[in-house]
Amino acid sequence: MALSSGTRLGPYEILAPVGAGGMGEVYRAHDSRLGRDVAIKVLPAHLSENEERRMRFEREARTISQLSHPNICALYDVGRQNGTDYLVMEYIDGETLTQRLAKGALPTEQYLRYGVQIADALDRAHRQGIVHRDLKPGNVMLTKSGVKLLDFGLAKFAASPAAINLSALPTEAARQLTDTGQILGTLQYMSPEQLEGKEADARSDLFAFGAVLYEMATGNKAFTGKSQASLIAAILQSEPQAISSVSPMTPPALDRVVRTCLAKDPEDRWQTAHDVMLQLQWIAEGGSQAGIPAPVAARRRDRERLAWGAAAALSVTSVLLGAAYWRSRAEPPSPTRLSVLPPEGTSFSFIGESSGENVPAPVAMAPNGKSLVFGANDAEEGHLYVRRLDSFEARPLAATQEAMFPFWSPDGNWIAYFQNAKLKKINAGGGPAETIADAEDGRGGSWSPDGTIVFAPKGDGAIFRVSERGGAAKPVTFRNAPESLLSHRFPFFLPDGRHFLYLVKTTTSKDVGGQNLGIFVGSTDSRQTLRLLPDVSNAIYAPPGFVLFRREGTLMALPFDAKALKATGAPTPVAEKIQFSALRSFGVFSASATGDLVYRTSPGPPPLAFSWLERSGKAATLPEVAPEFFWDVRLSPDGRRAVLAIFDPKTSATPLWNYDLSRGTRSRLTSGDAVGGGPVWSPDASRVVFEQQRAGASDLYVMNSSGEGTPELLVASPQYKTSLDWSADGRWLLYTQTGAQGTRELWVWSVAEKKASPYLHSESNFQQGVFSPDGRWVAYQSNESGRPEISVRPFPGPGARQQISRGGGLAPRWSRDGREIVFSWGDKLMAADVRMPKGIEAGEPRVLLTLPPNTEVWDITGDHQRLLVATPVADQKAPAPLSIVTNWTAGLAH
Repeated sequence: MALSSGTRLGPYEILAPVGAGGMGEVYRAHDSRLGRDVAIKVLPAHLSENEERRMRFEREARTISQLSHPNICALYDVGRQNGTDYLVMEYIDGETLTQRLAKGALPTEQYLRYGVQIADALDRAHRQGIVHRDLKPGNVMLTKSGVKLLDFGLAKFAASPAAINLSALPTEAARQLTDTGQILGTLQYMSPEQLEGKEADARSDLFAFGAVLYEMATGNKAFTGKSQASLIAAILQSEPQAISSVSPMTPPALDRVVRTCLAKDPEDRWQTAHDVMLQLQWIAEGGSQAGIPAPVAARRRDRERLAWGAAAALSVTSVLLGAAYWRSRAEPPSPTRLSVLPPEGTSFSFIGESSGENVPAPVAMAPNGKSLVFGANDAEEGHLYVRRLDSFEARPLAATQEAMFPFWSPDGNWIAYFQNAKLKKINAGGGPAETIADAEDGRGGSWSPDGTIVFAPKGDGAIFRVSERGGAAKPVTFRNAPESLLSHRFPFFLPDGRHFLYLVKTTTSKDVGGQNLGIFVGSTDSRQTLRLLPDVSNAIYAPPGFVLFRREGTLMALPFDAKALKATGAPTPVAEKIQFSALRSFGVFSASATGDLVYRTSPGPPPLAFSWLERSGKAATLPEVAPEFFWDVRLSPDGRRAVLAIFDPKTSATPLWNYDLSRGTRSRLTSGDAVGGGPVWSPDASRVVFEQQRAGASDLYVMNSSGEGTPELLVASPQYKTSLDWSADGRWLLYTQTGAQGTRELWVWSVAEKKASPYLHSESNFQQGVFSPDGRWVAYQSNESGRPEISVRPFPGPGARQQISRGGGLAPRWSRDGREIVFSWGDKLMAADVRMPKGIEAGEPRVLLTLPPNTEVWDITGDHQRLLVATPVADQKAPAPLSIVTNWTAGLAH
């Protein structure tokens, strides 16, 4: 049956048809409950006629819906309406492998990467007892982030255990034959046991996978025939032509992998998809290169030389092919400098905003010098990307949103990183992440050849050690009073795998005891430590014998004897204007064991200047306010004053200032060098609540808005907190706090009872909340729907969420009369009309005005008539790329 646009199946509204086949019709639809697009598959009648069969299908489909993997299309729901059975799946934007193969074979790096991802997805499903039984190019979707397997497990439930009816076989398209008479569709990927009507198992999927791999590598199908009978005979009796004879440039080991997948007897095949994945990873890492015939290897080297010559002529600002060529030249090595631009549609901007801090996007070079892992932001969030140095393509690692401080395993096969209060690891070739240890707010780690990992689990603690396989973490550095105010972070193993560099800094931006801060050498089996340098910077060891660190904006190289654990000379400058997070004392640089260096430069953030914008978008006059590194702003209830958090790059402190906007004068509210922000006015403007980090904790304080007196501690706990809003009746304070899972939760503080209690907490991040004027609702920002959106819930609850924004939203503000909610998204300030007779009724969001370019900080008056915006005073230049220097030690001044 064909469904027209606008038809509803439960909460799903049909938007447009996507495709059709023997297993049903597929439509793009919109889920009105969660505000996302989905794919709806309407099942054919033969799956619905038998009630028992239909109920079995529904039960098994629900089982598959529990299958979660980044390379498997998610099955969200199964439903029935007016006799129509349908499945609700993840909507995927991309092209099928069938469509891609119409253009010919895939490049080696691409089909190996896709193969690893497919094998990993099969392995996850097989471990849960789910067999695909219909793996084919038409069920493999290619996206920007990798492959997605479609119809996972559904063919198993639809198939009959009896012999297959060839006349009923579904096909990938309406056409049955090519011009040469070859049959297309499921049949060409069926295993011998399936064709013989025997029960299929996981090894049947591996046969189909081998056929898919063959086709990706050669552009030809593994088995062909001019009729169904001849095609079946070929699958049952014949062997496909060797891949290496069809495509001589393919890695020789691939022939063995595919040939084993295509064995006629399931006992002779690879027995698990995991085994196939490991083989493909080994090939992708160059494990089969020794078997390349000499003429082929010579041709490959010639191509690499040509590629380098062309790249130099074109001045390509990207990593160029043939990194190994740099190291194999006969002439004496000299530094070669290249640049890496971010992937298309992304930028090397700041990531980690959910923690309330801006942190430079990280970068780490693999020890073997073959790959980079780095952070980059698209329009919505940051991810980790992996880029081989012999490829132009950077590949995102699935489910690494806001991942921080990645570091490599010694063999270059795994990447560890911090995310959601955990230390995790993920295969560099893709796949699911594995949790190694708890890490509340990680500050770097390092991986030794014996499988030991040293890491800093939080910003105000010591260094711990843990096995790469997980288990109990044990401290390897120790802090005693008065060193309890010191933070140990960013460890980096020395070549012996026992000693490591690490940074000691204060959590209060003060030098506690003079000699306590700087770069130290520690050990996994001894409490003895050695202070190497006084500089407050992360430090790494780079062969043949240097410690790299940042000093006053310059990357320095200290000659260092790793065996004697002592410096052998004075530091030498390497590069200037290294990007640096003063808050975390972290510079963006990394090095391989093979003589390569990567870093990113930055002139630093420009100072910001304030101006008024009328609701119409016209600029209004504002008394002179000197440009500063403004961190946060909150207008007073009457709009005449503003509390500003101003960042001091020298001390990393963010003191609060009270600005009189009509006079253009300011006075300081907080003293000292503590880090803080999140100012919130009391309803009568007499007091200000704010966050401040003292002695390692991030607590909430309250003080008089006049600046008289001293701040009073209001809410204290080990978790990081940020104040958000004060209810109009003065009874409640809303703030966000880091939860046990590392996500941000919304909490409230009862002013009368002086008691804290949770308001919203789950696996989602809840941020930027504000009370409605009557105190009965909270508008907040969260990623409950998969991206940042603005929603409203009753206060104090319980009650259902109602989404206000459509397509993204940040930082909600509620008007004083309760009739409007504004929020930002991109360069637009959006507004939605709201009514609160009994529940919440929200209108469609509309663009209120366009924000000035590069608006960093803003707030709006209670009547929503004027906007206070802070924008850079200098023109924004293109972001600096990552810089790569090969043979970097040859360029040191001696």
